[in-house]
Amino acid sequence: MHTNLLIHESSPYLLQHAHNPVNWFPWCEKAFALAKEENKPILISIGYAACHWCHVMEKESFEDEKTAAYMNQHFINIKIDREERPDLDNIYMDAVQAITGSGGWPLNVFLTSDKKPFYGGTYFPAVKMYNRLSWMDVLQNIVHAFHTKNHEIENQAEELTKHLHNSTHQLIANTISDTNLFTEENTNIITKNILKQADTVWGGFGNAPKFPQTFSIQYLLRQYYFTKNEEALKHALLSLDKMIYGGIYDQLSGGFARYSTDIKWFAPHFEKMLYDNALLIDVLCEAYQLTQNQLYKETIVQTLAFIENDMLDVNGGFYCALDADSEGEEGKFYTWSKKEIEKILQNQAEDFCHFFNVTEKGNWEQTNILWIQQPLEQFAANNKLAVNHFKEVLQQCTIKLLTHRNKRVKPELDDKILLGWNALMIKAYCKAYAATNIEKYKQIAVQQMNFLQKKLHIEDRWYHTYKNGVAKIPAFLDDYAYLIQAFIHLQEITADEQYLVWAKQIVTNVIQHFSHETGLFSYTHQSQKDIIIRKIDMYDGALPSANATMAINLHYLSIIFNNKEWQTLSEKMITIMGEIVIKYPTSFGNWASLIQQNTFTTKEIVLTGNTIHQSLPLVLNKYIPNKILQSSNKENSHFPLLKDKFIAEKDVFYLCTNYGCESPFYDVRKFLAKI
Repeated sequence: MHTNLLIHESSPYLLQHAHNPVNWFPWCEKAFALAKEENKPILISIGYAACHWCHVMEKESFEDEKTAAYMNQHFINIKIDREERPDLDNIYMDAVQAITGSGGWPLNVFLTSDKKPFYGGTYFPAVKMYNRLSWMDVLQNIVHAFHTKNHEIENQAEELTKHLHNSTHQLIANTISDTNLFTEENTNIITKNILKQADTVWGGFGNAPKFPQTFSIQYLLRQYYFTKNEEALKHALLSLDKMIYGGIYDQLSGGFARYSTDIKWFAPHFEKMLYDNALLIDVLCEAYQLTQNQLYKETIVQTLAFIENDMLDVNGGFYCALDADSEGEEGKFYTWSKKEIEKILQNQAEDFCHFFNVTEKGNWEQTNILWIQQPLEQFAANNKLAVNHFKEVLQQCTIKLLTHRNKRVKPELDDKILLGWNALMIKAYCKAYAATNIEKYKQIAVQQMNFLQKKLHIEDRWYHTYKNGVAKIPAFLDDYAYLIQAFIHLQEITADEQYLVWAKQIVTNVIQHFSHETGLFSYTHQSQKDIIIRKIDMYDGALPSANATMAINLHYLSIIFNNKEWQTLSEKMITIMGEIVIKYPTSFGNWASLIQQNTFTTKEIVLTGNTIHQSLPLVLNKYIPNKILQSSNKENSHFPLLKDKFIAEKDVFYLCTNYGCESPFYDVRKFLAKI
């Protein structure tokens, strides 16, 4: 069997390609030196282990001997896992979007030997179709141009690299706001602009393909809390309900797929990513705290059970993703024929199939995706079924089908452990503990942070990825930003001040090594040398913008440590982004939340006393999205909010603004009623 250099890598995605007849290199200087020496263009192909179309292109082209032979003869070929190297993915995705107007994965980009892009695209079929050239046509055209119009290609690469470098600066130059951003009117304009994109029938925003866009939903929930805007609440909850009822949600074992291919949240690409589930749990916790709707609690509990069963390493750390495909077919693990269900469920099958829209012909590609078109109570009433009895029947059916499903060939697991994604999941566990008071969630959050500190923090340096006992690739800005946020939330649920000390150390490190001339932060450490530009991460995509998250962290920690410089920096960052956030909030949801935070007064909540751990869960349980929370069971003068607030004999509750506190409360329920 043919083996290439990827066999020495740890990334599951790179290992998937280790036996391709293509002579893949990992991203390394040796490959660039060879391209220069042999005067060949470079192909970089970027994807990730759970990517459906990446598998398709591999099967059609990269496993084909004839295609591979041509690639080996004429190109230096490099494979990149976008999750291991998001910095490279960000740069070259921008390049392809500039060239073609769209992006996605697999991302195939052609470079000169000095890493500068000159052409690229996403999936190319093996034969010409979908109005796309075949992969072989593309390769031949590139080879011809590279050897007959090399001067033009060099110029194109130079111009494109300049464009990538300047685009961030131009965007920032056009957005800086000289007016006061922090007004209720601006938060209302943001709300209107989010709701302009709203799908009022199926929830969510825009057309297919549909992504969860949790940041916009979170903004709407908070806007309702601050202003009682009913339309904002209605759309936020509609969006969550439709996702929970949809095929994007695994109706049997919990967990959300990455996105839906249609507007109804019905047919996903079935890959389940750690970060999506973390972000959806995060927003579901807020929805549950606000509404006390049991559907949200059940979804949180079921999804975290899925995370613990399928995504948690026994030694610590959360895995990245579960693949969309198994046995070479997309969704095969998750879909059902009606006959199969009838055989397993027998006399319970009819109501089950009716409830989940399972048909004889199949509701998707001759098979069935389980999805709910009516809430359970409504369905039971319409079909004259007793609600509690029908609930029990569904639970019994779920257990039977899961037992059967677990005998199937499971989708491939991407078992690398990423610092930033793990931090997002730790934050989700903290919020789940706050919303539900389920003790296990706090324990898992604490344990997983201990694991990250042991394995991904080596000699004062944090690392991005961990696999087979080895941490590698220095952490990126989003790793640090999400980690700080996880520390903040851990302090809130445990009252352990050490988490804030660690958060402060990381902020200091980020300011020292990631600051950028624009006033925002660069995505990469200033010492990193193997990239053509230092990019600025401004947009909320599938993941929260690292800069927005840093600005939110700086706002919070500036109050914790009474650090005016950090508050000024946070305000400067949001001012840089100002106008564009108000106009296009669905792309900048986290920035929008920071405008909200600054507009509606931050509530500084302080709890002190020997038995404060008994009252803390009650405070955590309440929905207060603009709070800064500190609690201590001892005298503590290290933190401005805690100074001179401890009374040994009784628990005391303070509500403060800008360190000025109202009269203290001694009864937690009266205190919560006041808030």
